[in-house]
Amino acid sequence: MFQHVKVAISGAQILFVAFGALVLVPLLTGLNPAMALLGAGIGTLLFQLCTGRQVPIFLGSSFAFIGPIIYSMHTWGQGATMFGLFAAGFMYFVFAAIVRWRGMELVNKLLPPVVIGPVIMIIGLSVATAASGMAMGQAGGKQIMPYETSMLLAAISLATTVIVSIYARGMFKLVPILAGVTVGYIAAAFMGVVDFAKLANAPWFAAPVFHSPEVNWSAALFMLPVAIAPSIEHIGGVMAIGGVTGKDFTKTPGLHRTLMGDGLGVCVAGLIGGPPVTTYAEVTGAVMITRNFNPVTMTWAAVFAICMAFFGKFNALLQSIPMPVMGGIMVLLFGTIASIGLKTLIEAKVDLMQPRNLVIISVVLTAGIGGLTLKLGGLELAGVGLCSILAMALNLILPKSSASHDGIVEGQDI
Repeated sequence: MFQHVKVAISGAQILFVAFGALVLVPLLTGLNPAMALLGAGIGTLLFQLCTGRQVPIFLGSSFAFIGPIIYSMHTWGQGATMFGLFAAGFMYFVFAAIVRWRGMELVNKLLPPVVIGPVIMIIGLSVATAASGMAMGQAGGKQIMPYETSMLLAAISLATTVIVSIYARGMFKLVPILAGVTVGYIAAAFMGVVDFAKLANAPWFAAPVFHSPEVNWSAALFMLPVAIAPSIEHIGGVMAIGGVTGKDFTKTPGLHRTLMGDGLGVCVAGLIGGPPVTTYAEVTGAVMITRNFNPVTMTWAAVFAICMAFFGKFNALLQSIPMPVMGGIMVLLFGTIASIGLKTLIEAKVDLMQPRNLVIISVVLTAGIGGLTLKLGGLELAGVGLCSILAMALNLILPKSSASHDGIVEGQDI
Protein backbone atom coordinates (compact mmCIF):
# COMPACT_ATOMS: atom_id res chain seq x y z
CA MET A 1 0.00 0.00 0.00
CA PHE A 2 2.77 2.40 1.01
CA GLN A 3 4.59 1.66 -2.25
CA HIS A 4 1.49 2.59 -4.30
CA VAL A 5 1.12 5.86 -2.38
CA LYS A 6 4.79 6.65 -2.95
CA VAL A 7 4.45 6.09 -6.71
CA ALA A 8 1.28 8.23 -6.80
CA ILE A 9 3.07 11.09 -5.04
CA SER A 10 5.92 10.77 -7.53
CA GLY A 11 3.34 11.03 -10.33
CA ALA A 12 1.94 14.23 -8.83
CA GLN A 13 5.48 15.60 -8.68
CA ILE A 14 6.00 14.83 -12.38
CA LEU A 15 2.80 16.70 -13.26
CA PHE A 16 3.95 19.65 -11.14
CA VAL A 17 7.20 19.81 -13.12
CA ALA A 18 5.41 19.65 -16.47
CA PHE A 19 2.46 21.81 -15.47
CA GLY A 20 3.76 25.30 -16.30
CA ALA A 21 4.69 24.46 -19.88
CA LEU A 22 1.66 22.20 -20.30
CA VAL A 23 -0.94 24.93 -19.67
CA LEU A 24 1.11 27.77 -21.16
CA VAL A 25 0.48 26.65 -24.75
CA PRO A 26 -3.36 26.76 -24.60
CA LEU A 27 -3.26 30.06 -22.70
CA LEU A 28 -1.14 31.59 -25.49
CA THR A 29 -3.12 30.15 -28.38
CA GLY A 30 -6.70 30.60 -27.15
CA LEU A 31 -7.36 26.90 -26.65
CA ASN A 32 -8.99 25.48 -23.51
CA PRO A 33 -6.44 24.65 -20.73
CA ALA A 34 -8.75 21.84 -19.57
CA MET A 35 -8.37 20.20 -22.97
CA ALA A 36 -4.60 20.52 -22.74
CA LEU A 37 -4.66 18.64 -19.43
CA LEU A 38 -7.06 16.05 -20.82
CA GLY A 39 -5.03 15.64 -24.01
CA ALA A 40 -1.77 15.27 -22.09
CA GLY A 41 -3.28 12.65 -19.80
CA ILE A 42 -4.92 10.61 -22.57
CA GLY A 43 -1.90 11.04 -24.84
CA THR A 44 0.48 9.73 -22.18
CA LEU A 45 -1.74 6.70 -21.54
CA LEU A 46 -1.93 5.96 -25.28
CA PHE A 47 1.85 6.27 -25.49
CA GLN A 48 2.21 3.75 -22.69
CA LEU A 49 -0.24 1.42 -24.43
CA CYS A 50 1.82 1.52 -27.65
CA THR A 51 5.13 0.99 -25.84
CA GLY A 52 4.00 -1.63 -23.32
CA ARG A 53 4.54 0.90 -20.50
CA GLN A 54 8.30 0.50 -20.77
CA VAL A 55 9.40 4.13 -21.27
CA PRO A 56 9.17 6.71 -18.42
CA ILE A 57 7.99 9.58 -20.61
CA PHE A 58 5.20 12.14 -20.05
CA LEU A 59 3.64 13.89 -23.04
CA GLY A 60 2.71 17.57 -22.66
CA SER A 61 1.76 20.52 -24.86
CA SER A 62 4.21 21.16 -27.70
CA PHE A 63 5.69 24.66 -28.10
CA ALA A 64 6.40 23.95 -31.77
CA PHE A 65 2.73 24.44 -32.63
CA ILE A 66 2.15 27.78 -30.84
CA GLY A 67 2.75 30.02 -33.86
CA PRO A 68 0.95 27.74 -36.34
CA ILE A 69 -2.07 27.40 -34.01
CA ILE A 70 -2.33 31.19 -33.59
CA TYR A 71 -2.14 31.67 -37.37
CA SER A 72 -4.61 28.88 -38.09
CA MET A 73 -7.12 30.09 -35.47
CA HIS A 74 -7.16 33.55 -37.07
CA THR A 75 -7.23 32.22 -40.64
CA TRP A 76 -9.60 29.23 -40.52
CA GLY A 77 -11.11 29.15 -37.01
CA GLN A 78 -10.95 26.63 -34.18
CA GLY A 79 -12.77 23.74 -35.86
CA ALA A 80 -10.45 23.76 -38.88
CA THR A 81 -7.42 24.19 -36.62
CA MET A 82 -8.42 21.07 -34.68
CA PHE A 83 -8.67 19.10 -37.92
CA GLY A 84 -5.24 20.36 -38.95
CA LEU A 85 -3.74 19.30 -35.60
CA PHE A 86 -5.38 15.90 -35.94
CA ALA A 87 -3.82 15.53 -39.40
CA ALA A 88 -0.40 16.56 -38.03
CA GLY A 89 -0.38 13.42 -35.91
CA PHE A 90 -0.09 11.30 -39.06
CA MET A 91 3.37 12.74 -39.73
CA TYR A 92 4.55 10.72 -36.73
CA PHE A 93 3.15 7.56 -38.35
CA VAL A 94 5.13 8.38 -41.51
CA PHE A 95 8.33 8.71 -39.48
CA ALA A 96 7.51 5.50 -37.60
CA ALA A 97 7.12 3.66 -40.91
CA ILE A 98 10.39 5.11 -42.25
CA VAL A 99 12.28 4.15 -39.09
CA ARG A 100 10.80 0.64 -39.17
CA TRP A 101 11.65 0.28 -42.86
CA ARG A 102 15.06 1.94 -43.19
CA GLY A 103 16.16 2.88 -39.68
CA MET A 104 17.51 6.41 -39.11
CA GLU A 105 19.49 6.54 -42.35
CA LEU A 106 16.67 7.91 -44.51
CA VAL A 107 15.51 10.33 -41.78
CA ASN A 108 19.06 11.73 -41.54
CA LYS A 109 19.14 12.18 -45.32
CA LEU A 110 15.83 14.03 -45.46
CA LEU A 111 16.32 16.05 -42.26
CA PRO A 112 19.96 16.95 -41.58
CA PRO A 113 20.79 19.78 -39.11
CA VAL A 114 20.94 22.35 -41.93
CA VAL A 115 17.20 21.68 -42.41
CA ILE A 116 16.12 21.20 -38.81
CA GLY A 117 18.12 24.12 -37.36
CA PRO A 118 16.56 27.03 -39.28
CA VAL A 119 13.07 25.48 -39.08
CA ILE A 120 13.31 25.38 -35.27
CA MET A 121 14.52 28.99 -35.33
CA ILE A 122 11.44 29.99 -37.31
CA ILE A 123 9.17 28.29 -34.76
CA GLY A 124 10.39 30.84 -32.21
CA LEU A 125 11.04 33.91 -34.36
CA SER A 126 7.78 33.80 -36.33
CA VAL A 127 5.78 34.64 -33.18
CA ALA A 128 8.26 37.10 -31.63
CA THR A 129 5.97 40.02 -32.53
CA ALA A 130 3.06 38.42 -30.66
CA ALA A 131 5.25 37.96 -27.57
CA SER A 132 6.31 41.59 -27.53
CA GLY A 133 2.72 42.73 -28.12
CA MET A 134 1.40 40.72 -25.20
CA ALA A 135 4.18 42.02 -22.96
CA MET A 136 3.09 45.58 -23.85
CA GLY A 137 -0.59 44.76 -23.22
CA GLN A 138 -1.57 44.76 -26.88
CA ALA A 139 -3.82 42.36 -28.77
CA GLY A 140 -4.90 42.69 -32.40
CA GLY A 141 -3.04 46.00 -32.65
CA LYS A 142 -5.08 47.53 -29.80
CA GLN A 143 -3.94 48.50 -26.30
CA ILE A 144 -5.97 46.20 -24.03
CA MET A 145 -4.17 47.04 -20.75
CA PRO A 146 -2.28 50.22 -19.72
CA TYR A 147 1.23 50.19 -21.18
CA GLU A 148 3.11 50.96 -17.95
CA THR A 149 1.21 48.32 -15.96
CA SER A 150 1.71 45.74 -18.70
CA MET A 151 5.45 46.32 -18.99
CA LEU A 152 5.89 46.10 -15.21
CA LEU A 153 4.01 42.79 -15.01
CA ALA A 154 5.90 41.40 -18.00
CA ALA A 155 9.21 42.41 -16.41
CA ILE A 156 8.27 40.74 -13.10
CA SER A 157 7.27 37.44 -14.71
CA LEU A 158 10.29 37.48 -17.04
CA ALA A 159 12.74 38.29 -14.23
CA THR A 160 11.31 35.54 -12.01
CA THR A 161 11.56 32.97 -14.81
CA VAL A 162 15.16 33.95 -15.56
CA ILE A 163 16.23 33.92 -11.89
CA VAL A 164 14.69 30.49 -11.24
CA SER A 165 16.15 28.96 -14.42
CA ILE A 166 19.66 30.23 -13.59
CA TYR A 167 19.93 30.20 -9.80
CA ALA A 168 17.44 27.56 -8.57
CA ARG A 169 18.66 24.11 -7.58
CA GLY A 170 17.19 20.60 -7.68
CA MET A 171 13.52 20.23 -8.59
CA PHE A 172 12.92 24.00 -8.45
CA LYS A 173 15.25 24.48 -11.41
CA LEU A 174 12.76 22.49 -13.51
CA VAL A 175 9.78 24.83 -12.95
CA PRO A 176 10.89 28.31 -14.12
CA ILE A 177 7.72 28.90 -16.17
CA LEU A 178 5.46 27.91 -13.29
CA ALA A 179 7.43 30.22 -10.96
CA GLY A 180 7.20 33.13 -13.40
CA VAL A 181 3.45 32.74 -13.87
CA THR A 182 2.84 32.41 -10.11
CA VAL A 183 4.85 35.49 -9.10
CA GLY A 184 3.46 37.51 -12.03
CA TYR A 185 -0.09 36.53 -11.11
CA ILE A 186 0.40 37.52 -7.46
CA ALA A 187 1.82 40.88 -8.54
CA ALA A 188 -1.12 41.41 -10.91
CA ALA A 189 -3.56 40.63 -8.09
CA PHE A 190 -1.93 43.25 -5.85
CA MET A 191 -2.08 45.76 -8.72
CA GLY A 192 -5.82 45.08 -9.13
CA VAL A 193 -5.76 43.89 -12.73
CA VAL A 194 -6.98 40.33 -12.13
CA ASP A 195 -10.67 39.71 -12.81
CA PHE A 196 -11.79 37.39 -10.00
CA ALA A 197 -15.48 37.50 -11.01
CA LYS A 198 -15.27 34.56 -13.44
CA LEU A 199 -13.25 32.61 -10.90
CA ALA A 200 -15.89 33.15 -8.23
CA ASN A 201 -18.73 32.17 -10.57
CA ALA A 202 -17.02 29.06 -11.97
CA PRO A 203 -18.28 25.70 -10.66
CA TRP A 204 -15.94 23.52 -8.65
CA PHE A 205 -16.35 20.66 -11.06
CA ALA A 206 -17.26 20.96 -14.73
CA ALA A 207 -16.86 18.73 -17.78
CA PRO A 208 -14.51 20.29 -20.36
CA VAL A 209 -16.32 21.86 -23.30
CA PHE A 210 -15.60 19.96 -26.52
CA HIS A 211 -15.43 21.75 -29.87
CA SER A 212 -16.21 19.75 -33.00
CA PRO A 213 -13.46 19.64 -35.65
CA GLU A 214 -14.26 20.82 -39.17
CA VAL A 215 -12.68 19.23 -42.24
CA ASN A 216 -10.39 21.81 -43.84
CA TRP A 217 -7.61 20.55 -46.10
CA SER A 218 -5.86 23.94 -46.18
CA ALA A 219 -5.43 23.79 -42.42
CA ALA A 220 -4.30 20.16 -42.66
CA LEU A 221 -1.73 20.93 -45.37
CA PHE A 222 -0.52 23.85 -43.27
CA MET A 223 -0.10 21.77 -40.09
CA LEU A 224 1.40 18.56 -41.54
CA PRO A 225 4.95 19.87 -42.08
CA VAL A 226 4.89 21.59 -38.67
CA ALA A 227 5.04 18.13 -37.08
CA ILE A 228 8.48 17.48 -38.60
CA ALA A 229 10.38 19.41 -35.91
CA PRO A 230 8.61 17.83 -32.88
CA SER A 231 8.97 14.41 -34.53
CA ILE A 232 12.73 14.89 -34.56
CA GLU A 233 12.52 16.30 -31.05
CA HIS A 234 10.77 13.09 -30.02
CA ILE A 235 13.70 11.02 -31.27
CA GLY A 236 16.08 13.13 -29.21
CA GLY A 237 13.78 12.86 -26.19
CA VAL A 238 13.68 9.06 -26.37
CA MET A 239 17.46 8.92 -26.67
CA ALA A 240 17.81 11.30 -23.71
CA ILE A 241 15.59 9.27 -21.37
CA GLY A 242 17.46 6.16 -22.52
CA GLY A 243 20.71 7.79 -21.49
CA VAL A 244 19.29 8.62 -18.06
CA THR A 245 17.87 5.14 -17.39
CA GLY A 246 20.69 3.20 -19.04
CA LYS A 247 18.32 1.46 -21.46
CA ASP A 248 18.15 1.67 -25.26
CA PHE A 249 14.48 2.44 -25.89
CA THR A 250 15.16 2.90 -29.62
CA LYS A 251 15.50 -0.90 -29.77
CA THR A 252 13.07 -2.00 -27.04
CA PRO A 253 10.21 -1.23 -27.41
CA GLY A 254 11.55 0.43 -30.57
CA LEU A 255 11.62 3.96 -31.95
CA HIS A 256 8.78 3.16 -34.35
CA ARG A 257 6.53 2.29 -31.38
CA THR A 258 7.39 5.45 -29.43
CA LEU A 259 6.72 7.56 -32.53
CA MET A 260 3.37 5.84 -33.04
CA GLY A 261 2.44 6.45 -29.40
CA ASP A 262 3.31 10.13 -29.66
CA GLY A 263 1.42 10.41 -32.96
CA LEU A 264 -1.71 8.88 -31.42
CA GLY A 265 -1.47 11.42 -28.60
CA VAL A 266 -1.24 14.28 -31.12
CA CYS A 267 -4.28 12.99 -33.05
CA VAL A 268 -6.43 12.62 -29.94
CA ALA A 269 -5.39 16.00 -28.53
CA GLY A 270 -6.34 17.64 -31.83
CA LEU A 271 -9.73 15.92 -31.95
CA ILE A 272 -10.72 17.04 -28.44
CA GLY A 273 -9.50 20.63 -28.89
CA GLY A 274 -6.18 20.57 -27.07
CA PRO A 275 -2.67 21.42 -28.32
CA PRO A 276 -0.51 18.60 -29.75
CA VAL A 277 1.66 16.76 -27.24
CA THR A 278 5.37 15.99 -27.19
CA THR A 279 8.04 14.53 -24.93
CA TYR A 280 9.11 16.86 -22.10
CA ALA A 281 12.78 17.49 -21.29
CA GLU A 282 11.67 18.86 -17.89
CA VAL A 283 10.27 15.45 -17.02
CA THR A 284 13.47 13.75 -18.17
CA GLY A 285 15.34 16.11 -15.87
CA ALA A 286 13.04 15.19 -12.98
CA VAL A 287 13.60 11.48 -13.65
CA MET A 288 17.35 12.07 -13.62
CA ILE A 289 17.23 13.95 -10.29
CA THR A 290 14.85 11.56 -8.49
CA ARG A 291 16.32 8.38 -10.08
CA ASN A 292 12.75 7.07 -10.28
CA PHE A 293 12.69 5.10 -13.53
CA ASN A 294 9.31 3.44 -12.95
CA PRO A 295 6.98 4.12 -15.94
CA VAL A 296 3.97 3.64 -13.59
CA THR A 297 4.87 7.08 -12.22
CA MET A 298 3.89 8.57 -15.61
CA THR A 299 0.60 6.67 -15.45
CA TRP A 300 -0.24 8.43 -12.20
CA ALA A 301 0.82 11.80 -13.67
CA ALA A 302 -1.52 11.18 -16.63
CA VAL A 303 -4.43 10.23 -14.34
CA PHE A 304 -3.92 13.36 -12.24
CA ALA A 305 -3.86 15.51 -15.39
CA ILE A 306 -7.16 14.02 -16.55
CA CYS A 307 -8.75 14.63 -13.14
CA MET A 308 -7.61 18.28 -13.11
CA ALA A 309 -9.29 18.82 -16.49
CA PHE A 310 -12.65 18.47 -14.70
CA PHE A 311 -11.78 20.97 -11.94
CA GLY A 312 -13.76 24.05 -13.02
CA LYS A 313 -12.36 26.53 -10.47
CA PHE A 314 -8.82 25.63 -11.42
CA ASN A 315 -9.38 26.20 -15.13
CA ALA A 316 -11.07 29.53 -14.41
CA LEU A 317 -7.98 30.48 -12.39
CA LEU A 318 -5.73 29.71 -15.35
CA GLN A 319 -7.88 31.79 -17.71
CA SER A 320 -7.77 34.77 -15.33
CA ILE A 321 -4.00 35.19 -15.74
CA PRO A 322 -3.42 38.68 -17.24
CA MET A 323 -1.98 38.80 -20.75
CA PRO A 324 1.27 40.70 -19.91
CA VAL A 325 2.24 38.01 -17.37
CA MET A 326 2.22 35.48 -20.20
CA GLY A 327 3.87 37.97 -22.55
CA GLY A 328 6.89 38.37 -20.31
CA ILE A 329 7.49 34.63 -20.31
CA MET A 330 6.92 34.42 -24.07
CA VAL A 331 9.75 36.91 -24.68
CA LEU A 332 12.16 34.41 -23.13
CA LEU A 333 10.42 31.26 -24.38
CA PHE A 334 10.33 32.08 -28.08
CA GLY A 335 13.91 33.37 -28.01
CA THR A 336 14.93 30.11 -26.34
CA ILE A 337 13.29 28.09 -29.11
CA ALA A 338 15.21 30.07 -31.73
CA SER A 339 18.42 29.53 -29.73
CA ILE A 340 17.87 25.75 -29.79
CA GLY A 341 17.74 25.93 -33.59
CA LEU A 342 21.01 27.86 -33.58
CA LYS A 343 22.51 25.31 -31.17
CA THR A 344 21.53 22.55 -33.61
CA LEU A 345 23.56 24.22 -36.36
CA ILE A 346 26.55 24.88 -34.10
CA GLU A 347 26.74 21.37 -32.64
CA ALA A 348 26.52 19.82 -36.11
CA LYS A 349 29.29 22.20 -37.29
CA VAL A 350 27.20 23.34 -40.26
CA ASP A 351 29.60 25.32 -42.48
CA LEU A 352 28.03 28.63 -43.54
CA MET A 353 30.92 29.21 -45.95
CA GLN A 354 29.35 26.54 -48.14
CA PRO A 355 26.93 28.29 -50.53
CA ARG A 356 24.27 25.50 -50.29
CA ASN A 357 24.08 25.77 -46.50
CA LEU A 358 23.94 29.56 -46.64
CA VAL A 359 21.17 29.44 -49.25
CA ILE A 360 19.02 26.97 -47.28
CA ILE A 361 19.27 28.87 -43.99
CA SER A 362 18.84 32.31 -45.60
CA VAL A 363 15.74 31.36 -47.61
CA VAL A 364 14.10 29.64 -44.63
CA LEU A 365 14.72 32.52 -42.22
CA THR A 366 13.53 35.20 -44.65
CA ALA A 367 10.44 33.25 -45.73
CA GLY A 368 9.51 32.40 -42.14
CA ILE A 369 10.08 35.77 -40.49
CA GLY A 370 8.69 37.66 -43.47
CA GLY A 371 5.46 35.66 -43.52
CA LEU A 372 5.78 34.33 -47.07
CA THR A 373 2.59 32.51 -48.14
CA LEU A 374 2.21 30.04 -51.01
CA LYS A 375 -1.32 29.88 -52.46
CA LEU A 376 -2.33 26.94 -54.63
CA GLY A 377 -5.97 27.36 -55.61
CA GLY A 378 -7.92 27.13 -52.37
CA LEU A 379 -4.94 25.83 -50.39
CA GLU A 380 -2.51 28.01 -48.47
CA LEU A 381 0.92 27.10 -47.11
CA ALA A 382 2.82 29.45 -44.79
CA GLY A 383 4.94 29.66 -41.66
CA VAL A 384 6.74 26.62 -40.31
CA GLY A 385 5.00 24.30 -42.78
CA LEU A 386 6.21 26.21 -45.84
CA CYS A 387 9.68 26.64 -44.35
CA SER A 388 9.99 22.91 -43.66
CA ILE A 389 9.12 22.04 -47.27
CA LEU A 390 11.47 24.74 -48.62
CA ALA A 391 14.34 23.53 -46.46
CA MET A 392 13.88 19.86 -47.42
CA ALA A 393 13.49 20.66 -51.12
CA LEU A 394 16.59 22.86 -51.23
CA ASN A 395 18.58 20.28 -49.28
CA LEU A 396 17.68 17.56 -51.80
CA ILE A 397 18.13 19.73 -54.92
CA LEU A 398 21.30 21.70 -54.19
CA PRO A 399 24.58 19.84 -54.79
CA LYS A 400 26.59 18.80 -51.74
CA SER A 401 30.31 19.20 -51.22
CA SER A 402 32.34 16.49 -49.57
CA ALA A 403 32.70 18.59 -46.40
CA SER A 404 28.98 18.85 -45.62
CA HIS A 405 27.80 17.54 -42.27
CA ASP A 406 24.70 15.42 -41.94
CA GLY A 407 22.98 13.68 -39.03
CA ILE A 408 20.36 14.50 -36.46
CA VAL A 409 21.33 16.40 -33.35
CA GLU A 410 19.59 15.24 -30.20
CA GLY A 411 16.47 17.37 -29.72
CA GLN A 412 15.16 19.32 -26.75
CA ASP A 413 11.70 20.56 -25.84
CA ILE A 414 10.47 23.20 -28.26
